[in-house]
Amino acid sequence: MPGPQDLSFDAASGIEETGDDDLFEATVHPLWSVGDKPNGGYLLALLGRAARLAARRAGAPEWEVVSASITYLRPPALAHATVRTTMLRRGRTAAHVRAVLAQGEDDLVDAVLVLGDLPDEPAVRYDGTPAFHAPEPGDCVRLTSKIPTGVHVGILDVLDQRLDPATVPFSASPRAGTPAAELRGWTRFADGREPDPLSLLFFVDAIPPATLMIGSTGWVPTLQMSAYVRARPAPGWLGVRMTAGLVADGMVDETCVLWDSRGHMVAQSTQLARLRFPDEPS
Repeated sequence: MPGPQDLSFDAASGIEETGDDDLFEATVHPLWSVGDKPNGGYLLALLGRAARLAARRAGAPEWEVVSASITYLRPPALAHATVRTTMLRRGRTAAHVRAVLAQGEDDLVDAVLVLGDLPDEPAVRYDGTPAFHAPEPGDCVRLTSKIPTGVHVGILDVLDQRLDPATVPFSASPRAGTPAAELRGWTRFADGREPDPLSLLFFVDAIPPATLMIGSTGWVPTLQMSAYVRARPAPGWLGVRMTAGLVADGMVDETCVLWDSRGHMVAQSTQLARLRFPDEPS
């Protein structure tokens, strides 16, 4: 299994086969985390890798994950884990696979993934998504893993992530008016690995919560997330925008959209998460 020194996405999300065709072994990597908890997108990519292999073993073409619904029951420890897959359905154009990450006797992360063909060039007939805009990466602010809240954000050690200066949540400069709960900028792997369909499952959850812009704490654990991969990304930077919808009763819905270097929307996610504000009881 990959050790802590193996920092690449492929090593950290790697799985190993067992004597059981539906069971895989994995190690939840300590760096691909936020504090002492593994990042949710990283876990989704790990399960996506297992689902992709399970589908191909069942005779499916070399399809990619195009849709996933994942529920985080409890955060896994940064340690050995198993992933069990179940082929729910295989048709002519899609396969449905369930993948469950467990440690010991406990099921911790449960996902249903849809696999299908992905175009290199999407044939867009309509796009109602608000256009992406941000300064060029060189004019944005690179985030580091040491943030003012005191939490070590390990995934920012493996990412080169740069935010529009207008949406940096830890800015010392006061902003006029009421800020929007939105972050936008650019992201890519720090080691130069180019994005691919599997890594998009990670990138759609690999940005700080947008609610930091309106004063929430860094504690924003995801309860459930749905992700969609729409096209194979071109090499280069990914444009990223994270926005919050309704913040009420200790929960928030957030939406993340990714664009590739051609300007094509390549992935999106929506999640429901808990959150806190400093003036609320913990």
